[in-house]
Amino acid sequence: MHLWQWDMCTGSPIGLAEAPLQTFDLNVENGVIYLVPPSALSSSELFKGLEEATLARLAQLGKVEVHDAGSTLYGVGESADDIYILESGRVEFLLGRDERTSRAGFVLRTGEVFGWAALLDGQPSRLARATCLEKSSLLRINGKEVLKILESDPRAGYLVMRRLSELIARYLPSVSGVK
Repeated sequence: MHLWQWDMCTGSPIGLAEAPLQTFDLNVENGVIYLVPPSALSSSELFKGLEEATLARLAQLGKVEVHDAGSTLYGVGESADDIYILESGRVEFLLGRDERTSRAGFVLRTGEVFGWAALLDGQPSRLARATCLEKSSLLRINGKEVLKILESDPRAGYLVMRRLSELIARYLPSVSGVK
């Protein structure tokens, strides 16, 4: 993160910075300041900045799951029904089939979305195996239900799909070996 810079008011990346800073709301009660961590959904790159009503509808769909280190969340070829948002922990990806798997080249951080295939038409199965490297907390959301909500809010749908295409383009070179 050498030479990375951020906007002090918003935490948005500037220049060389590749990711925004995590921001927190503050509550003051009886002279005591409390730090309020953001929800994984509202702070995720894919859903950040959506209207509160849309975020609330998405949050109602989410189920929090905790998985131990070594747990496989899904494998190559399995049905792509749900997307995941990492609340805490680390998740690694392997691509390929059977013994011909290889590391995808990235490990996700808190707030990142994965399992994108659940949001893509014509992509009914997983392209990778996702495994928890340590005890991890995840928000799991059904992809078809997310799409219904996004269809009812065209602005949110446009933003999410634009961001999804940016995420895929960002990770695709590391997955395919293209630089």
